[in-house]
Amino acid sequence: MERTNSKLPGAGKLLAMPGTTSLLAEIAARAAAHLDDADEFIDRLAGVGETALGHLRSLYGGRDDFAAATVEIFDTTIDALADRPAHLRARDRLRETDGAWYQRHDLIGAWAYLDRFSGDLDGLLERLPYLQELGVGFVHLMPIFARPPGRNDGGYAISDYRRVHPPLGSMTQLRRVATTMHDAGMALAVDFVFNHTASDHPWAQGAKAGNRNDLACYLTFESKEETEAFQPWLRAIFPDEKPGSFVFEPELGRWVWSTFHNYQWDLDYRNPELFRRMLEEMLFLANVGVDVLRLDAVPFIWKEPGTSCEGLPPAHIIIRALNALVRLAAPAMVFKSEAIVHPDEVRSYLGDDTAAGRECELAYNAAFMVELWEALATGYTHLLRRSMGNRFAIPHRTAWVNYVRSHDDIGWGFADEDATAAGIDPAAHRDFLNRFYAGTEPGSFARGVPFQVNPATGDARLSGTTASLAGLERAMLDADPDAIDLAVRRILLIHGVMIGAPGIPLLNLGDELGTLNDYSYLHEPELAADSRWIHRPAFDWRRTARATDPRSVEGRIRDGIRHFLEVRRRLPMLSGRSRYQPVDAGDDHVYAADVAGTLLVVANFTPQARTVEMPGGPWIDRLGDEPVAGPMRLDGYGIRWLTPA
Repeated sequence: MERTNSKLPGAGKLLAMPGTTSLLAEIAARAAAHLDDADEFIDRLAGVGETALGHLRSLYGGRDDFAAATVEIFDTTIDALADRPAHLRARDRLRETDGAWYQRHDLIGAWAYLDRFSGDLDGLLERLPYLQELGVGFVHLMPIFARPPGRNDGGYAISDYRRVHPPLGSMTQLRRVATTMHDAGMALAVDFVFNHTASDHPWAQGAKAGNRNDLACYLTFESKEETEAFQPWLRAIFPDEKPGSFVFEPELGRWVWSTFHNYQWDLDYRNPELFRRMLEEMLFLANVGVDVLRLDAVPFIWKEPGTSCEGLPPAHIIIRALNALVRLAAPAMVFKSEAIVHPDEVRSYLGDDTAAGRECELAYNAAFMVELWEALATGYTHLLRRSMGNRFAIPHRTAWVNYVRSHDDIGWGFADEDATAAGIDPAAHRDFLNRFYAGTEPGSFARGVPFQVNPATGDARLSGTTASLAGLERAMLDADPDAIDLAVRRILLIHGVMIGAPGIPLLNLGDELGTLNDYSYLHEPELAADSRWIHRPAFDWRRTARATDPRSVEGRIRDGIRHFLEVRRRLPMLSGRSRYQPVDAGDDHVYAADVAGTLLVVANFTPQARTVEMPGGPWIDRLGDEPVAGPMRLDGYGIRWLTPA
């Protein structure tokens, strides 16, 4: 948009503040010239402008065009606020007074692939009553944006951030979904893939056509030799497809950085114009009504030679800068990080003490998920207890997203130092867990499938639905009622521990019905090489009818999970801001955790009954509304949520 000089009303308010830079005064003046009511923007600029400017200076301050590029970046926020619908601006003001809405104890999340859950966006509106019956108030739709035909990494190759994948609906329908969800008190989350685009994205097409500005959005190299400054330090993400991180593109005559699949081109955040474009895409989605952006593959967004190119300091600065700038135009929206890295690095994306909740407000608690499955396989809880004791605490104004299964494979990402301290050989234990959940280890109850076995390193991950990994598939094939009962108990146990922890519990829709592995992906050429599709089946709505019978497998699982959720909503100590500390139950087969000093979760990870005596008491078991005093019996795979009587 056209801008005039800084000698305009609006700059004065900011200039009067101590320490205000002339550049921020220029931005305030430009806002006053463009916005009908600029006071709101200028108030926010006074709060976060210096922070955003400092981050941008860290990234781009050495460039001759820094001032001009920075003004253009801030102009993007002004334009977005000018376009922001009135009902979303009202939502912004409400969220600004309740800045930690995502820490509420009664906020329940769920995720699904839209096409597999409801068919399309209109179908989702029809299915909202089902979600509301479960108590869901936070819905994460897996990738819904335009994607290339054929292979597209399950939608994580984005052809256009401003178009919905046509079979799923349109952007108009997405706006309608967001508005309807907001009216129902629900929040909408979507994936934002910002490390790369698809190779058919308009910017990539422009690069192929010779547009230098579009080419500069991507990390490309004239010769293979240039890539060797990076390649030796990089890990192979998909070793089945390609050993390295670069692909030669004949249409460009250049090598393109491609961390994941060949058709996903990595973006170059050294370019401030690329940063501005991605901010613009974020704010477009904010104005559609998106509440939460799941930032995909956050560790990979900054590259430097001679490093692993994962989790480098500028990656954190980029996210902090984007967070501050989004708060200028759409403070109702927050970020959720997706970083499958060392548990300490996962926490780092929530910000440190000086930037707590000002990087990503939410993060997946991947270590919690991994160690729930580890404890279920071994029957021992010492690794789970040690890890959560060391790593559950996070900065204020942030919250974990806790879950038992994601859309992805399970990589055994526990901290090696935790395993070593617990007397476990990390590499050997990962091999054991892969064998156990693939069903090849003697005594295993699971039926999973290996994913991305790396012959060079022996590294592998694991695919499978919650129910199949917990033993339900094997038990049903054997028609063994006792084994079916144990599998149901396992499913409920890990959900009970997860839901009984501070943060947002995120349900994998279908888990509440005991959905089994879906092997049909093997017959679809575009999917057959990716075993993760085994745990991405279509939602079977016929099973919801069977779940009305409390004696059925579906009914037992759904009723059990719903009960956990109903009890949770009555326990305010489960808010995302609460302290969580594992405690010694006196039995390595039993996991116990203290929540805020007012709730004790106690869980038996073996099929045999166990008796423990916890200090304190007497108690009330909130799951059964019964008093507990003295030695406490836990049935096989039993769980109790205790509060003081």
